[in-house]
Amino acid sequence: QVQLVESGGGLVQPGGSLRLSCAASGFRFSTHAMRWYRQAPGKEREWVAGITSLGNIRKYADSVKGRFSISRDDAKNMVFLQMNSLKPDDSAVYYCNSWNGQSEHWGQGTQVTVSS
Repeated sequence: QVQLVESGGGLVQPGGSLRLSCAASGFRFSTHAMRWYRQAPGKEREWVAGITSLGNIRKYADSVKGRFSISRDDAKNMVFLQMNSLKPDDSAVYYCNSWNGQSEHWGQGTQVTVSS
């Protein structure tokens, strides 16, 4: 059974940092590109960051470039999103996503709230 389980969300003040984690199971993690998406209330889900299956290419949405960093640990079947200099506009439910060109899976999401 494929599972993606996000953790690490919470309430943080503007300018603060959070590290999101996503634990994967039930599929061959090392062959999948991994991505983070987010969805704020009343808005469409948007792509945030992605990393290739080899981990050699990382890409970011313009809105988070220079502040967020995606990484993966294939030994632990995990992907991470380090979020620094957080802004209120970063508040959303963050979702982990896996994709290999044929199949795609989603986690249940973790809430991130940036507020003073």
